[in-house]
Amino acid sequence: MRGATHARWAACAVAAALAAAGCGGGGDGSGAGGAEGIVSSSWGDPQNPLEPANTNEVQGGKVLDMIFRGLKRYNPKTGAAEDMLAEKIETTDSVTFRITVKDGWTFSNGEPVTASSFVNAWNYGASLKNNQKNAYFFGYIEGYDQVHPEKGQQTAETLSGLKVTGPLTFTVKLTQKFSTWPDTLGYAAFAPLPKAFFDSHDSWLAKPVGNGPYTVDSYARGSKMSLRTWDGYPGTDKAKNGGIDLIVYTDNNTAYTSLIAGNLDLVDDVPAAQLKNVQADLGDRYINTPAGIIQTIAFPYYQKAWNTPGGAKVRTGLSRAINREQITDTIFLKTRTPAKDWTSPVLGADGGFDPTLCGDACEYDPAAAKKLIQEGGGLPGGQVKISYNADSGSHRDWVDAVCNSINNALGNTKACVGNPVGTFADFRDQITQLKMSGPFRAGWQMDYPLIQNFLQPLYYTNASSNDGKWSNKQFDKLVDQANAESDTAKAVDTFKQAERVVRDQMAAIPLWYQNGSAGYSERLSDVALNPFSVPVYNEITVS
Repeated sequence: MRGATHARWAACAVAAALAAAGCGGGGDGSGAGGAEGIVSSSWGDPQNPLEPANTNEVQGGKVLDMIFRGLKRYNPKTGAAEDMLAEKIETTDSVTFRITVKDGWTFSNGEPVTASSFVNAWNYGASLKNNQKNAYFFGYIEGYDQVHPEKGQQTAETLSGLKVTGPLTFTVKLTQKFSTWPDTLGYAAFAPLPKAFFDSHDSWLAKPVGNGPYTVDSYARGSKMSLRTWDGYPGTDKAKNGGIDLIVYTDNNTAYTSLIAGNLDLVDDVPAAQLKNVQADLGDRYINTPAGIIQTIAFPYYQKAWNTPGGAKVRTGLSRAINREQITDTIFLKTRTPAKDWTSPVLGADGGFDPTLCGDACEYDPAAAKKLIQEGGGLPGGQVKISYNADSGSHRDWVDAVCNSINNALGNTKACVGNPVGTFADFRDQITQLKMSGPFRAGWQMDYPLIQNFLQPLYYTNASSNDGKWSNKQFDKLVDQANAESDTAKAVDTFKQAERVVRDQMAAIPLWYQNGSAGYSERLSDVALNPFSVPVYNEITVS
């Protein structure tokens, strides 16, 4: 997702990891000893209001996953895309898709979910005038260049490739073959929206109405969002608890302390500083499981100093100056794995994960690091400042460790320093407003388990989560070819060719793959993280 991203890309601790879980205040007495059947969980305020097409970070994504259901849903155990509201999705050419929506679904306000609920939502998300961060996800639908032109005025209000053909049927025409396109439809940007969203937009934003197993009961920004189980939910994945109270914490160490003190039920990002204690503190109530998350260092290519002919050598030199093994062992106690490519091991070899792809460029070698940086023209301004959101202690710890590694490798105690930036929201605002002057913490939590999702949203020209504005014509061309390939194995191989372009240019420095981590109170049972490292809230039971 959401990251950094997506992380989809991903947020405070990259997807769970990018989770700025925090709230200085935190426990308000409604924690583990709170209302019967209600789970209290750590959280961080979303960057934006919870419009599905405008949420591309993990904190808002957690809520969308509770209050919405789309055509597809990703299996909470395997990550596989499975039909949810889709009765069927048919195509004969991987360009035009005929979609039938299941009958009997409604939004929590009683309004039926129809084909128009999807078409209207997607048209809204794609429209330039609505300025939705995830508009790019509709870019393959015919007519996108008219509703969301790169330059000039918008010349159409709706996507010509979307046509309602009946109360529960619609067609989607893409601009090119995209055989795995249906598998992207579990992403929140493709959620349906009720008429209330359009009729009373401000009221909807204040209290979103969806069609998922939970409804929003109340939201006090900076404090708490209360979600309650919707008894009328028609899906098979009904909530097994009474609701979720998401408590805002600006420091995930404080959240962890609240859990241990019995004032909080669930922390879904165990801070690095507590990893040495967590097993003793929680025993089998500590979860550490692989997730589709990668942490990286991104660069602002809109700054001339970081977009020079020798820049690739400088960035590769920095990569070679980072001792990933040492950092993941000492800071993260092996809850991270040194990155060998730009995807995630959860994809598996058939899905595109390649532990040999980065090769020497991801191996620690001080002599090679010095040589590459010198050949590339040296560090811009003589120093690297890595920006990160200061409301997560975990980020400060690893950024300091990365800088120490770079300084040691280069023999210069001032070659690298950390640059803390306020809260997660402040940090993301600076990124989206293109105000980064140097490298910055980034990462990606997959939106769906495809290699395409680890590459295209982050590195394709003007993609939704391409925060550094990197652009490479060869990469774009290979991505287009991969998406047009009807044979999955060939598509994956072409995506790997595109990933080699990312490697050769060191578009971003891959650091480590992250496990999902969580800890929970004795009140809870059946707690698990999905492959995106997000708690499967609806399965949690409360004693």
